[in-house]
Amino acid sequence: MTRLMNSLSRHDRPRPALTYREVGATRTPETLPEGYHHLRHSAVVGHGRAAFEAAGAAVTTWRMHRATGARFLADADRAAPGVVIEISTGIGRLRLGAPCTVIWTAYENDRIGFAYGTLTGHPECGEESFIVHLEPDGTVRFAVTAFSRPSAWYTRLGGPVIPLLQRAYAQHLGRTLRRLVRT
Repeated sequence: MTRLMNSLSRHDRPRPALTYREVGATRTPETLPEGYHHLRHSAVVGHGRAAFEAAGAAVTTWRMHRATGARFLADADRAAPGVVIEISTGIGRLRLGAPCTVIWTAYENDRIGFAYGTLTGHPECGEESFIVHLEPDGTVRFAVTAFSRPSAWYTRLGGPVIPLLQRAYAQHLGRTLRRLVRT
């Protein structure tokens, strides 16, 4: 966290750059850019306004990501455009970090969430959104939409396994959010 915060607070150091051109493309999940692996996953996580608000808060305050067991660092307590985050897994020197920045947010009557884009140093390049929807019948649905491709040698080497791991993580997020909403 200190390294991330130091790199964020130092004005004399350039911030890491986005690693893809199609910034904001997850706003329209029906038309994701070509040349990337696409991920679309949704799960029902509750019912009613209270469940919707609890799910939206868990997503936008990082509680959902942290509850998965991944290490999650952010330079703000809540999702907002420009907030830099780092998600990492592993132990000690075997920890793999994935720096991102929040690209857009949605704080609406029936839709809450955000999207982040990959920064230099991320093993993939692309964008991913995490949105909670309140449907007209009261169903609360969590949706993950992403487009990505490898940007590091080890993710290229991982080939078709990487999209499977991404799908498994999206499913894990849905189960985690459902549990958080119920408690």
